Amino acid sequence: MKSIVCLEPGKLESQSIDKPTPGAGEVLVKIKAIGICGTDIHAYGGNQPYFQYPRVLGHELSGVIESVPEGSDLKVGQAVYVIPYLSCGECVACRKGKTNCCSNIEVIGVHRDGGMCEYLSVPESAVVTAEGLEFSEMALIECLAIGAHAVRRAEISSDDTVLVLGAGPIGIGALQFSQVQGAKVIVSDLSEDKLKFCRDEFNVAGTVNGKSDVRAELEKLTDGDFPSVIIDCTGSVKAMQSAFYNLAHGGKIVFVSVVKADITFNDPEFHKRETTLLGSRNATKEDFEHVVSCMKDGSVKGHSIVTHKAKFDDMIELFPTWVNPETGVIKAVVELD
Repeated sequence: MKSIVCLEPGKLESQSIDKPTPGAGEVLVKIKAIGICGTDIHAYGGNQPYFQYPRVLGHELSGVIESVPEGSDLKVGQAVYVIPYLSCGECVACRKGKTNCCSNIEVIGVHRDGGMCEYLSVPESAVVTAEGLEFSEMALIECLAIGAHAVRRAEISSDDTVLVLGAGPIGIGALQFSQVQGAKVIVSDLSEDKLKFCRDEFNVAGTVNGKSDVRAELEKLTDGDFPSVIIDCTGSVKAMQSAFYNLAHGGKIVFVSVVKADITFNDPEFHKRETTLLGSRNATKEDFEHVVSCMKDGSVKGHSIVTHKAKFDDMIELFPTWVNPETGVIKAVVELD
């Protein structure tokens, strides 16, 4: 079968590999759509922690069931999306229900080969049906679930003013799920085009260009209160560290971004706000279910964030352009016949 392998940073290659044979308890999925995630882009750029080369990328996946294990409630021909986080079920995090940060976690497309291929074999527990959604929408569920998990971590409510740093797909997910909770949302990014997109598509309360005096702009937008929650989705050390200075007293910071760097902050600034600092990693099944529910009732938009599409055979040629911010990519989806 066809596959696309990231051999090393900056190098993708088409390879023919064996079609997988499902093991005990595994489902074989014919891949129909692949969402291109920041993780894929960072792996391509050599900036992804937890990563080894060569690797078949791809963890935002939807497809059709080709075979199921004996006794399964799933059926051949059903459309499914894939939960790419394979947890051990036994470690201290799993025992507390935090399978998203399992100490032995394997993420498809990161720790093991992913879905940039024609077929993928995964545990039965990793596939979920979602009737009524198109394959391209189903491929967005994982991406949106990360934003939904960050919002749930922060326990956002209608009393909050949320600043989302970074208007990429994860940031837009955090934006939308903050709005679902009734919060006022401000978005900051370096791209004026992305900020305009957020204003036009999501009716945000305000936008701030990261090249401006961000603190002054936030002071004006919040009548001097500053955001009660800041969710960082930038992957920028500078942006992440700015959160400690631009947060309301009594506020919360959620770091969704993962960077190969140390994050530092001024302790008096941290303590005088009684800051709550949270990390947010991956998502749980509860988050996936919430995303599907919101997509079906229309409170969250999926298709609107897809700005670029490609066929599988054209992906290697197009992928380097998607990495370039000047091409205006917010979300790219690869489709297979």
